[in-house]
Parts: sequence; C-alpha cells; structure tokens
Amino acid sequence: MDQGTRWRGPGRGRSRAVLAVVAATVLGAAGCDAVGGGRAAPSGAGEKKAAPAPSPTPVWDTSPASVAAVGDSITTGFDACSVLADCPEVSWATGSSEKVDSLAVRLLGPSGAAERSWNYAVTGARMADLPGQMARAVTRAPELVAVMAGANDACRATTSAMTPVADFRADFEDAIGTLRRALPKAQVYVASVPDLKRLWSQGRTSETGKQVWKLGICPSMLGDPDALDAAANERRETVRGRVEEYNRALEEVCAADERCRYDGGAVYAYRFGTAQLSRWDWFHPGVDGQARLAEIAHRTVTAAKP
Repeated sequence: MDQGTRWRGPGRGRSRAVLAVVAATVLGAAGCDAVGGGRAAPSGAGEKKAAPAPSPTPVWDTSPASVAAVGDSITTGFDACSVLADCPEVSWATGSSEKVDSLAVRLLGPSGAAERSWNYAVTGARMADLPGQMARAVTRAPELVAVMAGANDACRATTSAMTPVADFRADFEDAIGTLRRALPKAQVYVASVPDLKRLWSQGRTSETGKQVWKLGICPSMLGDPDALDAAANERRETVRGRVEEYNRALEEVCAADERCRYDGGAVYAYRFGTAQLSRWDWFHPGVDGQARLAEIAHRTVTAAKP
C-alpha cells in the first residue's frame, strides 16, 4: 500500500470507536431501553404500571332499600277510594294496591314495601308543614324520601292568599335541611306541582264535578268554572303562573343537593284526563291517576342519570 492508504486505514477504525462511545453516551442520557424489540426487558426494567383506580361509588342509588313519603292529600290517596276519606293503600308513594303499583312496591316488592315504607303526608298540608313531616320521617332513617307538596299553597280562597314564592322556597329548604342534618346520605325524590289549570279544563266537563267544586275545592282556580271573562281568565293564569314559580323553586333547591332528584316537571306536564281524576271531587287523583304518578316517580328514581 502507499502511505496515504496506510494513513486512512487507522483513521477509519478510530472513527468507528468514537461513534460507538458517543452513541452509548446519548442512549444512556436519554434513558432509552437498550433491549432489542423482539426480546423481553430484564426483570425490574422500566416503570411498573399503576393499579387501576377503583370505580367511584355512584352518588345516587337507583335501588334504595326503604322509602318514606311526605306531602299533602295527593300522597294520602284522599278521595281515591271513597268520598272525603284518605286511602293510603292507593298512594302513589307507599300504597299496597296492585292497581297502583306504588313507588315503594316497585322498588322494594310487596313484602319489602309493607316492612320498609312509611307515609307521613297529611291531607290539607302546605309547604310550611313539610319540615315537621320530614322530622317525623327521618326517625325511620329511610334511604329515599318522596316529596309531593305545593298544590294547597296555590289552592287558596283568592290569588292574593297564595303562599309567596319566597316563603315556599324557604320552607322547602328548611325541610331539606331537616333531612340533611339527620341523614346526610338519604336521597330525595321531588315531584313537581300538578298543572291546576289543566285540572280546571278537564274537570269542568263534568256537571257533577262543577257542583262539587262549589263546596270550596281550590277556589282560586276552580271557582266559577264556567266563567270565561277577562277577570276569570286572569285569575286562572295567575294561579298557573304561581305553580310554575313553585316548580322552579323546587327544581333550584333540589339542584343544590347532589342527593336530590326533581322530576323535571314531569307531573306538571302530564296530560291527565278525567279517567285519572277522583270520581267524587274531580280534583284529586283517582286510582288510575295515582298509578300514573307512581310511574313517573319510579322512572325518575331508577334513571341512570337524572
């Protein structure tokens, strides 16, 4: 070989050595795994996989093990079985009647409902009475409390006598507070107040119903049912507007409590007819009406999400 060739040979060897050292240094600094792609890494190589986090327990239990009910005459089954009498066996919330299939029966079964459901509703009750009813209900430590109240706050002798919305809201907040102080994890189902104007439009088709209404049933809405003058229409719209305000209050207070579910206005929006009304007063739900209320409640309570 000539002298140039002898010089280049050793240079190439040194270059390869330098490149090897640099490559090893770079790989080491970058923390790269030097194990070949087709070979398993040595024991302990790389980071250990973190254990999967446990699934969070849902805040809302769709199958509570006990039910208490609070509210007014709708929940006592008033006038559903006989005139001027409560009929708790057909209550939408806790009744035992097979014709109704109440919320408690749907959730607990007939025997479970008989043992683990309680009804503290009182005919004629208004929202101001709800904190006291709730105080009695919590003594049973129910997992779910079903609430339906507000119709009597709107059904007064005159529109000016209806419960102010601020008072209605405060009383409902008081009732929820009573529950929370005693049972922080109890769930609450809240039914919207029914559409009383639809009640007028349906019931007024019955001459018997109109005669019964004259005895003083919800005069703010049902008084002088055949009157269609401006004053009568304004009176009925005032009542309907107040009911809608009550429902907004129920929804807003319930939304502030993670264990409370409002029915989304389902009871208010339900298009009931005379078949769902009591045949004695054309005001309270009859047996079929109670069954429809039970359906709405069960659907809301058992929904995966509100």
